[in-house]
Amino acid sequence: DSLISGKLALLSSERRNVGPATETSMNLTVVISGKFYDVDVSRPGSLAIPLEFDGAQPRFFNAPGARSEPFRQSGFVGNTAQGGSCNVSELRLVPHCNGTHTESAGHIVDGEAPVTDALTQSVLPATLVSVTPVPAEESGESYEPLPAATDRVISRSMLSDILAGLPDEQVIALIIRTRPNDRSKVERDYGAGPVPPYFTGEAMRYLSGRGVDHLIVDMPSIDRMNDEGRLSNHRIFWNIPSGSRELGPESHSHRTITEMVYVDDDIVDG
Repeated sequence: DSLISGKLALLSSERRNVGPATETSMNLTVVISGKFYDVDVSRPGSLAIPLEFDGAQPRFFNAPGARSEPFRQSGFVGNTAQGGSCNVSELRLVPHCNGTHTESAGHIVDGEAPVTDALTQSVLPATLVSVTPVPAEESGESYEPLPAATDRVISRSMLSDILAGLPDEQVIALIIRTRPNDRSKVERDYGAGPVPPYFTGEAMRYLSGRGVDHLIVDMPSIDRMNDEGRLSNHRIFWNIPSGSRELGPESHSHRTITEMVYVDDDIVDG
């Protein structure tokens, strides 16, 4: 149900913002909602956090850090520095907790629901927005279970204000960057500090109703870190009733959620 998103990237910018092409660049022109965009495929902006097995890395839900060790078997060692003939590594990681990852509805139901069945397009229009989460008690909105007084949330009201007037085809993929946006996100241990921000139920119902099929966020989860196992927002997004472990005819199994990205401030909203 998960896929390490090592190549998740923003590729497009508005035509008026594109600099002169170089001899080695390859430009494409696309039309979205009647507006022309230039795409320089040689200058993507990566959203994925590189997973440094031997260095600092983000962690969530108190999971162990991802590890890389030389493969060993019958006198063979997969490390040239240790006398091996080649480098062969054994990797151990928890994709949901060790960095950027993409989820399908298989995250919360029995049976298989591969990400590749849901994410069938390799290039699609996306909109990036930046938001500053607010104290849950000030949002005037709800979440199940009841938020703690110190929780900070992304509300429907802030999203509807930002996305008002955008055609639905521009929010098929929606990227949400939270403020503040310091680079500590690329190596933060989310179990050692305040509860990360998450969406209110109203916000998730709004995004679902707007037709967002691919939601990309820089938080480790769209739900509260300790939520009594409800995963309320995941269920709203995929339209899977509370307590159910089955995909139904009305489930949005074509949708994906990508969590724990990092969107550098050099990438502008829009």
